[in-house]
Amino acid sequence: HQGCFVHVYRLLNDRLQFQHSTEVEDVPLALCEFQGRLLIGVGKTLRIYDLGKRKLLRKAENKGFPTLITGIKTVGDRIYVSDLMESVIFVKFRRSENSLVIFADDQNPRLMTSFANLDYDTIAGADKFGNVFVTRLPSAVSDDIDNPTGSQLLWDTGLLNGAPNKLETLVNFHIGETVTSLHKCALVPGGAEAIVYVTVLGSLGALLPSQTREDKDFFSHLEMHMRQEYQPLTGRDHMSYRSYFAPVKDVADGELCELFTSLPYETQQTIASDLDRSPGEVIKKLEDTRNRLL
Repeated sequence: HQGCFVHVYRLLNDRLQFQHSTEVEDVPLALCEFQGRLLIGVGKTLRIYDLGKRKLLRKAENKGFPTLITGIKTVGDRIYVSDLMESVIFVKFRRSENSLVIFADDQNPRLMTSFANLDYDTIAGADKFGNVFVTRLPSAVSDDIDNPTGSQLLWDTGLLNGAPNKLETLVNFHIGETVTSLHKCALVPGGAEAIVYVTVLGSLGALLPSQTREDKDFFSHLEMHMRQEYQPLTGRDHMSYRSYFAPVKDVADGELCELFTSLPYETQQTIASDLDRSPGEVIKKLEDTRNRLL
């Protein structure tokens, strides 16, 4: 082990030109540009560096992270940090004091592999055990944090051996394969935005948000009927599988719903009548949802 270094290169005439190298005391697993500076996760320390002539110059740091920083994303003065074993942590850069302050974290420990910003307060993430989740900072907390006249106690008082505020879990779903990358994007021009993920075994999947409450009720009821009518080959209960590590929450399994067309026609009629639709309308609804994404 010859130590850990951060190397700086400059793109000049379509070629990379080496500038300098800066030694750090631990493995830097995460790098991110931040307001003209560089954010680096050095072990369990979050550090801001500025570009110098001979090496990177340390400007600010926070050593209060639990295990090991694996990912960093930024929006404005807010920094989102994923920890190896403790899910996602929200950090605020206090420009007046040149300090990094942890103000919110997740109550559930998760061995993070990837995460993506959905909006300013909402994060979608995936863990080592094949779970995808969405967590959000409560709106009341967000307003207090971004108010520059907030009291000092707001930042310094912890809760449950962690940050003073806790994130709320909105979605839980067990994929069954370790997710290696996760992004919010549209797959085709003009298509609906979705959370698109890829797994270590090469699968490509997407979580598509429901447009209306009617759509949400339709798919949740269709999924409930499919669980009863379509028995898996292994005999394993579908809900217990999708809730393998945490109870499934606010996600309908599209793969299961798409098997509606493989059921006998009499069974399709029975399910469709309970949904106040015909079998053709149910199939058209499934096709329309697929076409929104593809």
